[in-house]
Amino acid sequence: MKIVVIGAVAAGPKAACRARRLLPDAEITLIDQDDLISYGGCGIPYFVSGDVQDEKELRSTSFHMVRDSHFFKDAKGVDVRILTRAVAIDRKEKKVLVEDVRSGQKDELPYDKLVIATGSRPNVLPIPGTDLDGVFTISSLHKAIEIKERIAKGQVEGAVVIGGGAIGIEMAEALQDLWGIDTTIIEFMPQLLPNIVPPYMARMLQTHLEENGVKVFTGEGAQEIQGDGDGRVKKVITPKRELPCDMVIMAAGVRPRGELAKEAGLKVSHYGAICVNQRMQTSDPDIYAAGDCVEVLNAITGKKAYAPLGSLANRQGRVVADNLAGLPTKFEGVVGSFIMKAFDVAIGATGLSLEVARREGFDAVEAIAAQADRAHFIPNQAMMFMNLVVDRSTRRILGLQGYGKMGDGVLARINAVAGLLGKGAIISDISNLELAYAPPFSNAVDVLNTAGNIADNLVSGRLKTVTIEEFSAWMEGEEDHPDWIALDLRHSKEAAPWVEKYGDKWLSIPYDEVRSRHNELPREKCIILICNAGTRSYEIQRFLDAMGFERLMVLPGGLNVIRRIRPTWWVE
Repeated sequence: MKIVVIGAVAAGPKAACRARRLLPDAEITLIDQDDLISYGGCGIPYFVSGDVQDEKELRSTSFHMVRDSHFFKDAKGVDVRILTRAVAIDRKEKKVLVEDVRSGQKDELPYDKLVIATGSRPNVLPIPGTDLDGVFTISSLHKAIEIKERIAKGQVEGAVVIGGGAIGIEMAEALQDLWGIDTTIIEFMPQLLPNIVPPYMARMLQTHLEENGVKVFTGEGAQEIQGDGDGRVKKVITPKRELPCDMVIMAAGVRPRGELAKEAGLKVSHYGAICVNQRMQTSDPDIYAAGDCVEVLNAITGKKAYAPLGSLANRQGRVVADNLAGLPTKFEGVVGSFIMKAFDVAIGATGLSLEVARREGFDAVEAIAAQADRAHFIPNQAMMFMNLVVDRSTRRILGLQGYGKMGDGVLARINAVAGLLGKGAIISDISNLELAYAPPFSNAVDVLNTAGNIADNLVSGRLKTVTIEEFSAWMEGEEDHPDWIALDLRHSKEAAPWVEKYGDKWLSIPYDEVRSRHNELPREKCIILICNAGTRSYEIQRFLDAMGFERLMVLPGGLNVIRRIRPTWWVE
């Protein structure tokens, strides 16, 4: 069997090497138009930051062998042709027309089975100045090497990152943290990580970035990149400001490289991703595709989606190889799991955000849990925030977003729920989820169990909440709710500065005094119950419900959330 694999970064090498193990007698050829292959693209920001010292580490195995063409030939038994571009696919003759990038010499590679793993390309904004010297996309390891070389030579004092997604944020941290470059992120959408995490969590992240020196401007996009007289980048223009800089990183997402497949007559989606079945077969049963160039099934919505992630590419490559070898294997789909670090915090998500869930037609609500990441009597505890998205009518779990101290805590909870999402899990599955427990690692009732309990109370009508955004707008004076009053349930000493600043808007009755003093509360008002995390607020809401109070709302996550947003109305 002659197997040709086009693309040698993630899915391609995985498919080729797995196929070699399963098919010892097959002729396997791996081609790529680049000379640097099989590298961890997700590690590029850490190479730029200096956490990864040498680019070869991104191309090395765990036993420190560089994955170059010699490695694949000698260690894996796979022929590799680097600097070789696939120009066309002749499906009738079962040949791939290739071209040597250096000489232009053309050749044909016959195949019995073909694998397309052409990956993705970065979006380049349709604005003036994208061709200036100093404007980069994170499209290859070569670009990363050039970025780092310019920084190391002292050629960059200011940088603008266009795009507030994961790559943009990671690159901003890399530039600011190690190199001390004056770095700004601009994001066209109203928040960082749009459609991935809730607005309040994005604002917590933004505050943390700003505290570490990164300037962030959301709700404004780049209109133009201006250069000096020598063609070098000088500034980025937005509708609201001019940002001087020596370097621009465009991190505005990616799109699939499906052109080769489309030109060969294979079925592709409206946005150019190659259509495949669960065996990763294209519309031609002798041609497979995997990685960032394909569309996948979203296991929650049941709709086709695009999920360009290195972890998925490797899994898909293995599925391809299995099917090449006659082992019927399926790639069941994705739920969309994500994790990243930003300075001292971790933020992650799996499944659907509230906004996306509602857009997809779900009757979605979110349950916000704010809790210490370990038992309260253990030193060095830190707050962790879980945002559980559920369908109100079916109680189905739709997604989870998490924020907390850098480490494995957020990752562990995201992964736990990711494994349940595609199985149709409901709220009780989260409330009763068995998790390993010891005081140095978690609470006896884990923050994830707490999020499930809150969701249960919410959809059952026992818990009534105000959104963080609406409460903030009221505090800012942007929304007029004259019949609202905040009831602070913390210790009177904690509440005193707030009462002093906000007067009649802010009432203080400690949690343990409400039962004896509830007659002091104005029944004609809508009472917003506030504590540090929301737990005491819910308990008092249930008591006041029983006392006949009709208009009660809990601030979810309490002041632990607000403290990390640091709005203008915050009181120290």
